[in-house]
Amino acid sequence: MELSAGIQASLAGRYASALFELASEAGTVTAVESDLERLDAALSESHELRALIRNPEISRSQIASVMSGIGDHLGLSDLTRNFLGVLADNRRVSALPGMIRAFATIAAAQRGEVQAEVASAHALTDEQIATLETKLRAREGRTVKLKSRVDPHLLGGLVVTIGSQRIDSSIRTRLNSLAQAMKTA
Repeated sequence: MELSAGIQASLAGRYASALFELASEAGTVTAVESDLERLDAALSESHELRALIRNPEISRSQIASVMSGIGDHLGLSDLTRNFLGVLADNRRVSALPGMIRAFATIAAAQRGEVQAEVASAHALTDEQIATLETKLRAREGRTVKLKSRVDPHLLGGLVVTIGSQRIDSSIRTRLNSLAQAMKTA
């Protein structure tokens, strides 16, 4: 499997790559990916949890205990629990969000998919998401796994991010461009 140099070079990428290799050997990539999605959701929903994993004053044993409790609460697989234990022992839990993203990228690449995120001012319907996935699949030449989020600051339109590419058709960007053009005129 060939990964981008950026993923392999980063700390999060190295940990994610190691986890992916172990999950591949055990045949549990899907389970681990599901575990990491639940962890990501927990981190997104809990400001306290995000603050806790970044707090350097928390001891290794305390963060290990917290990670074990999260593993129990979310019903995580043994491999994911062991991974969280290693992160706690190595004081790397603060990098967990990046590791989750890197693992998802590696798993998608292995399946021949590309990850994309779409931000819109209002929630997209299932039909709109399906249409956008079809258009992005035609543009990219491979399956696109789309993740959507709402950003009311956009006012309207979409911002699609695929890897390092950004397609910005938001009204906010158009208004900013118009304002810049008027200043220079």
